[in-house]
Amino acid sequence: MKQFFNFLFASCLGTLLALGVVALIGMGMIGNLVKSANKEEGVKANTVLTIKLNQFVPEKTNNTPVSPVDFKSDEIVGLMDMIEAINTAKTDDNIKGILIESPAPSLRYASLGSFRAALEDFKESGKFILAYADYYTEMGVYLASIADKVYLNPVGGVEFNGFAAQIPFYKDMLDKAGVKFEVFYAGKFKSATEPYRTNKMSDENRLQVREYLSDIYDDFIDGVAEGRSISAAELRKIANEHLVKEARDAVTYKLVDTLGYRDQLIDDLKERLGLDEKAKIQSMSLSKYTSLSKPKSKYKTKEKIAVVYAEGTIVMGKGEVGEIGGEKYAKIIRKIRKDKKVKAIVLRVNSGGGSSLASEKIWRELSLAREAGTPVIVSMGDYAASGGYYIACMADTIIAEPTTLTGSIGVFAMLPNTQKLMNDKVGIRVDTVKTGAYAVGYNPLIEMSPQEKAIVQAGVDEVYQTFLQRVADGRKMKKDSVNAIAQGRVWTGRRAVDNGLVDALGGLDDAMQIAAKMAGVEEYRVTEYPKVKTPIEQFIEELTGDKSNVRQALIKEEMGDYYAFYKRLKDIQSLSGTQARLPFEITIQ
Repeated sequence: MKQFFNFLFASCLGTLLALGVVALIGMGMIGNLVKSANKEEGVKANTVLTIKLNQFVPEKTNNTPVSPVDFKSDEIVGLMDMIEAINTAKTDDNIKGILIESPAPSLRYASLGSFRAALEDFKESGKFILAYADYYTEMGVYLASIADKVYLNPVGGVEFNGFAAQIPFYKDMLDKAGVKFEVFYAGKFKSATEPYRTNKMSDENRLQVREYLSDIYDDFIDGVAEGRSISAAELRKIANEHLVKEARDAVTYKLVDTLGYRDQLIDDLKERLGLDEKAKIQSMSLSKYTSLSKPKSKYKTKEKIAVVYAEGTIVMGKGEVGEIGGEKYAKIIRKIRKDKKVKAIVLRVNSGGGSSLASEKIWRELSLAREAGTPVIVSMGDYAASGGYYIACMADTIIAEPTTLTGSIGVFAMLPNTQKLMNDKVGIRVDTVKTGAYAVGYNPLIEMSPQEKAIVQAGVDEVYQTFLQRVADGRKMKKDSVNAIAQGRVWTGRRAVDNGLVDALGGLDDAMQIAAKMAGVEEYRVTEYPKVKTPIEQFIEELTGDKSNVRQALIKEEMGDYYAFYKRLKDIQSLSGTQARLPFEITIQ
């Protein structure tokens, strides 16, 4: 009886705690609603949009794990919605200009290029763009170069010394710990396993990294040269000789227009807006404006184009928010395929790949949709490589950004061997009785036999051959021709057009136009997938179910810049089966 009352008390206490948490959440939501109600909705006349790209920006709004304790923001605005908002602001009479305050934009380069192109288009309206920062990284310079006038804090600085890519290698550390990875791969450029089997880049990997980095740098130099009216040769000299050391050097070499404090920037804005000294500037964040300016769906229009955002790592099962779960996306595409109102599918890919089996599941459903007569158009973002290219290769048309990282047609498998660690450092040994040579299967505590290794390598080779065939069929190429440009090699979008892996350069808007033309529709409404919830909705759902997304968001918030290393180790830990994954993730420094 005592045990019963203990269980009863524990259950009641748990229920009360849960109700308390829900009550707190409800109070937070009500507080936000009251605040919103007290604020006049809409965009006021003479408003300046402010842009601060200081946090991670998903492709699709809210498609990322969120902090469960942050009730300040209703949405995490996605890149595509931001670009659409800038397009809207171009013709909005209430928006008079834009202020960029992004010293170190969080967007990767291809996405940053798309965002900058939208700003360039905005300028054609005759409205102004100003930029201000205490300091600028190279990506900050690239974005700010589109502005009519660039301000820099007089005691600030500018980083402008070229690009570098660094790849960490773990083999020596693993050797000291007594851990060895059994590595199997197909494709001499498939270098994802290099950090675990060597302590430096292979010649092939160094070649492709240098090539990719050079392509991005060329694009970067050309963009800044055009924006700042400086020759490309002069910009390269500035970087190569490290001529910008102090704030005044940035003015001397025309990377910024003037050194000034924020109050001087405010005076400039007031003058442009025609305000007197005591007047208050009406400003609005791009995120807020995005939520207010969203175009209403044309529900009266029957025909639809489905836009499927495939961003993140490709994994088996449902996957977490911001991942491409094989089962989840196969189900989404199957539902779209059976919807007679959907006249075309646009697949927006921003993924370095992942599970080859999950990629195959998604590829299959897209292929069935295409066989059923639904055009499939692919738009590539920063990455559409390895598994990301696997799910794209069957499309009717493939569009990429000039600096999209694509290709990487190759596969690998890695299995950790901890026998030396267990034997020599922990003192654990394993002995086995088995009915056949392969009865144990893979065991990280036991060295694999040569025969077992041969079986795994054969499986990897078979998946690679399947990958080659998928690309050959989708791109209408001979398998040998695909193999010549495959081998796990990474290509930029511009080079991929030349070798036949991509049809043309462009963005999501270009893909939408092609989809509408192929479907033969002029009037249509857009339906976006996957359906994602707001941060507060995600938290309430996680509160009563799987806590993985909440845990992931908390770890990401706590670790900050170091989260990338943690995520890489978690990805290694979760590897299951053969992987079609990008061999590296470029961080430009």
